[in-house]
Amino acid sequence: MGVGFLRFVAGVFALVGPVMLVTGLMDVWRGEAEAYGLPPIPAWFVVAEAAVVAAFLWWMWRRSGVLRREWMAGGVLRRAAIAGLTASLVAFTVCFGFGRGGWVLLSWLAGGLCGLALLLGDRTGEEPDAEAVS
Repeated sequence: MGVGFLRFVAGVFALVGPVMLVTGLMDVWRGEAEAYGLPPIPAWFVVAEAAVVAAFLWWMWRRSGVLRREWMAGGVLRRAAIAGLTASLVAFTVCFGFGRGGWVLLSWLAGGLCGLALLLGDRTGEEPDAEAVS
C-alpha cells in the first residue's frame, strides 16, 4: 500500500466522521438515541480477553517495552497520555466484559486520542538531529 491509499482512507474518515457525529448528537437531542448494550458475552471469552490484554500490557510496560521507554523520555503531558492509554485499555476490557457498549466506545475513543497525542507529540529527552537543524 502506498501513501496515496492511506491518504484516501484518511480522507474518507475525515468526511464521514463529522457527519456521523452531528447525526448522533441530533438523535440525542431529539431523544431518539437508544442505550447501546452488547449481547451477553461468554465468560470464557472475557477471561481470554483479559489474559491477552494483561500479557500485552506486561509486554508494553516491561523494562525494554515501548511504553516504559516513552514514559522515561517524556514530560508531564506525554506521561499523562501514556497513563490515559493504559487506563483506557483496562477500561475497555472491563466494560466489554460487563457488556457496557457505550463505555466501551468511550474508552476506545479516549485511548485513540491518547495514542494520537503520543504519535504527534515531541519527546523532551531527545536531541534534534544535526542534519535536520542545518
